[in-house]
Amino acid sequence: MTITVEPLGHEVGAQVTGVERGQLLDDDTLAGILPRALEEYGVLVFRDLHLEAETQVAFCRKLGEIDTEPGHHPVEGIYRVSLDTTKNSSANYLRATFDWHIDGCTPQDDAYPQMATVLTAKAVAASGGETEFASTYKAFDNLTEAERTRLAALRVVHSLEASQRPVTPDPTPEQLAAWRRRPTREHPLIWTHRSGRRSLVLGASADHVVDIDPDESRALLDDLLHRCTAPEHVYRHEWSVGDTVIWDNRGVIHRAAPYEPGSPREMLRTTVLGDEPIS
Repeated sequence: MTITVEPLGHEVGAQVTGVERGQLLDDDTLAGILPRALEEYGVLVFRDLHLEAETQVAFCRKLGEIDTEPGHHPVEGIYRVSLDTTKNSSANYLRATFDWHIDGCTPQDDAYPQMATVLTAKAVAASGGETEFASTYKAFDNLTEAERTRLAALRVVHSLEASQRPVTPDPTPEQLAAWRRRPTREHPLIWTHRSGRRSLVLGASADHVVDIDPDESRALLDDLLHRCTAPEHVYRHEWSVGDTVIWDNRGVIHRAAPYEPGSPREMLRTTVLGDEPIS
């Protein structure tokens, strides 16, 4: 079967067809096709792939080193995404994924942002739960030259607290202490990648711009995020059981549409670790 990569008609995203589960592990040509397609389109969609957890992990290992921290799932390298606290005891933190974000802006250690994330749908929500994607490469490309010059020197402080406050505006002292145990990080607003491409580092973790009036800082960050995620720039994936989606976490921000805490929605996530600092 011929492998095709077909753009989805948005600034970001393409659907991959002609790939069967076994090929992900056995077909070495995919190791060349998929990274190039991911670089070009930012998000790759595989419909009805029905990956088993072990196969997903093995495939991701072909892309790079993966995150093997415990993930509320028996298979190492899988993180169970569910608001059901019997399936994920950290489910409350996942409500922050309802806001736009890049994974890995506020790591516990000195780790770099993840290279890519793979998500497979095991159960979907009756309402909500779609995942939206927007390209921060395109967000940079869409800036005027004057804006690029102005933003080039700006640095932004990112924190776990900033990402959690929108969904938990009145935290308990224990919650606040837990948030603040995570180190804050300072990143340039414009990320110049090894490839030469540039992107904007945006999302819920962006707390404030260094050395700028707080109101001006908030207005700037909100405006850039609003422009990046305007409907015409967004791909919204409506999940079906068996879908697998992979995205370039370094140049794409994402969010989940809200869904009920009692929803059966369950996604299996594998993260391919990054080796490129935000610089």
